[in-house]
Amino acid sequence: VQLQASGGGLVQAGGSLRVSCVVSGRTLSSYTIAWFRQAPGKERTFIAAIRWNGELIYDQDSVKGRFTISRDKAKNTVYLQMNSLKPEDTAVYYCAAGNPITSATRRPQAYYIWGQGTLVTVSS
Repeated sequence: VQLQASGGGLVQAGGSLRVSCVVSGRTLSSYTIAWFRQAPGKERTFIAAIRWNGELIYDQDSVKGRFTISRDKAKNTVYLQMNSLKPEDTAVYYCAAGNPITSATRRPQAYYIWGQGTLVTVSS
């Protein structure tokens, strides 16, 4: 199984961007797919996840009301739509796959397949 993240780029504050994660080798329904991000010098942090059964989980503190995770089963792709972007959203965005129990969904250690990351830069 491989994950391929794409869609990052440079955007002005207040703008929008959608990053994608294509899953190859297995169907989306086999996994929970999550998005994490890592800013320079900081730890990798959880953004959102879509569990195998379609349940959505968000980190409300950092992305409340601005980011939306979704999936297209036909394309075996998970998306992260990011609106009202802020300079502090600048980071490398990673998608990851795993089968965590619900309480572990936000933990990077719960995922065993990672994409290569895509850089999102938000200018002020």
